[in-house]
Amino acid sequence: MGSAVERTDEHVREYLVYRGFTNTLKHLDTEIKTDKEKGFRVDKIIDQLQQFIQSFDLFGLKDYWLYLDRRLFSRLEDVYRSTVNKLRTSLYRYYVINTIQKGNLEKTHEFFQKQALELQGQVEWRDWFILPFIPAPEQNPAFSPYFSRQWADTFLVSLHNFLSVLFQCMHILEKATYFDAEVQKMTSLLEDNEQLRQLLFALQTESRDQRDGDEMVHHKLPAYVQNMDLQAKEVKPISSQASSGEQLVSSQSQQSANQATNQPTHLRHKRIQDHEKERKELFSKPPPQSPFDGVIKVWSFNPILQTKATIMSKSPLLSLEWATKPDRLLLLGSGVGTVRLYDTDTKKNLYEMNIDETHPRILSLACSPSGSSFVCSAAALSRSGNVELVPRLPLTVSGQLLLWDTKTVKQQLQFSLEPEPVAINCTAFNHNGNLLVTGAADGVIRLFDMQRYESAMSWRAHDGEVYSVEFSYDENTVFSIGEDGKFIQWNIHRCGVKQSEQLLPQDATGPFVLSGYSGYKQVQVPRGRLFTFDSEGQHVLTCSSSGGVIYRLTNGEPALESVLSLGGHKAPVVTVDWCSAVDCGTCLTASMDGKIKLSTLLAQKS
Repeated sequence: MGSAVERTDEHVREYLVYRGFTNTLKHLDTEIKTDKEKGFRVDKIIDQLQQFIQSFDLFGLKDYWLYLDRRLFSRLEDVYRSTVNKLRTSLYRYYVINTIQKGNLEKTHEFFQKQALELQGQVEWRDWFILPFIPAPEQNPAFSPYFSRQWADTFLVSLHNFLSVLFQCMHILEKATYFDAEVQKMTSLLEDNEQLRQLLFALQTESRDQRDGDEMVHHKLPAYVQNMDLQAKEVKPISSQASSGEQLVSSQSQQSANQATNQPTHLRHKRIQDHEKERKELFSKPPPQSPFDGVIKVWSFNPILQTKATIMSKSPLLSLEWATKPDRLLLLGSGVGTVRLYDTDTKKNLYEMNIDETHPRILSLACSPSGSSFVCSAAALSRSGNVELVPRLPLTVSGQLLLWDTKTVKQQLQFSLEPEPVAINCTAFNHNGNLLVTGAADGVIRLFDMQRYESAMSWRAHDGEVYSVEFSYDENTVFSIGEDGKFIQWNIHRCGVKQSEQLLPQDATGPFVLSGYSGYKQVQVPRGRLFTFDSEGQHVLTCSSSGGVIYRLTNGEPALESVLSLGGHKAPVVTVDWCSAVDCGTCLTASMDGKIKLSTLLAQKS
């Protein structure tokens, strides 16, 4: 709903600019700034609440929550009143804890003085009035959980999810679907109007040129960009007991996000230190056949979900990777033989590199840990020459593996691919960048020595293409998934020797099939990461038809022991990722219907 309101505001703003109604535009911007509902943008509402808390504005916090209660919460059924009250209690506790953590005890006393009449009759606040008089409340067993980052993050995620569901389900927004349709109609009308205006301008210019003999000038106007928002929807508990005696997960939260018709094919986490505060970011890319082809979205999701950057491209974007240093940069590989270096902070393209016209499909990118170079896999077009309709290249199509210098933006060398040049589907560096492993369309895994820039070994790994490869935690082995549906562990000290092999279900390896009404069927061959490990390399996350599946790696048979299923998807999951921080881990799963799900896990030792 928030995205629809934003699009409508943008259309109205463009119309006012076009008509020259500058005063009306100023009034519109002023009222938008003072809009307490923030255009139904959940992230904006939570930002406003946090601003009141960080500035110790108790009156503003209470007044804003009271407005939300009158405007939104009061329209809910009575059964949801207890949830609203619990969220309000947690919000006030969040405020109080912040005053103590910031050392502003005056504001702590002020809170209990002003709220005494309201709170003294509530059981959940009975023990809290002693809080200002405890020397070290963060060490008190009754209050210590509220001083943890985990509690704050869980509360903010819960509030975010509650508001997201509220905006989608409230009766005042029942016509959201109809409203979106009307917005699309308005967009179409505006585009038609713009085309007619340009045509009229061209005719007028041509007529003037015929009279004056001047050269006609063509003006290219910027196209309207539709921004899709990441929206959290639900919180579902998940838990499982591992057979090793360790409880693998005790869920903090699960969040889901919709991207309309976008089908994410790549997910990546990036942990960034920003003024000593950890921030996690991710991005996703739709496949070439998607209606939103060429769109990259970057989100930050800690402590709340919000869009950080939206990147538009006229050409298909087939691969992407975070640069290592500086880690705010993205490498974007296209279907027309170019790689772009994009700065997510300044939201600008720094460089655009032309790789090879004869091999225009950039299938994989991998940045070295040092950040000084990156590896680029480029492949030729298919026989039909159609970039958008061919999900994977046939074995006969040639490919190149190139090394580029990040600083000079020049190609350093081309790797030798034996026995013949072939399309490389996936690439991965080890921790120090001395080794590079690749998986190709001919079913061969190649291990390159990055100090000598030559192949150290290669072996036939799968019957069919290699879809995904990763180093193990100790980097003594390599794991791979191929077209034959096998998950195999290879010893890199003994070329081509298997250490374990597991046959996975088809929904874990593809091809992925999405069926619809009237016999509609969409088939997608794997493009992104099909499996990923936790921080200790003991568990692996794979795709499935309804979510992600977490396995524990064993030393015997079978090689994988199923531990936990992360559901929540109504379409096949096509790519996964896993980020671990301290005791918490975040699993990402992305499905063909454009849904991205974040599952926050908490490991507990027994």
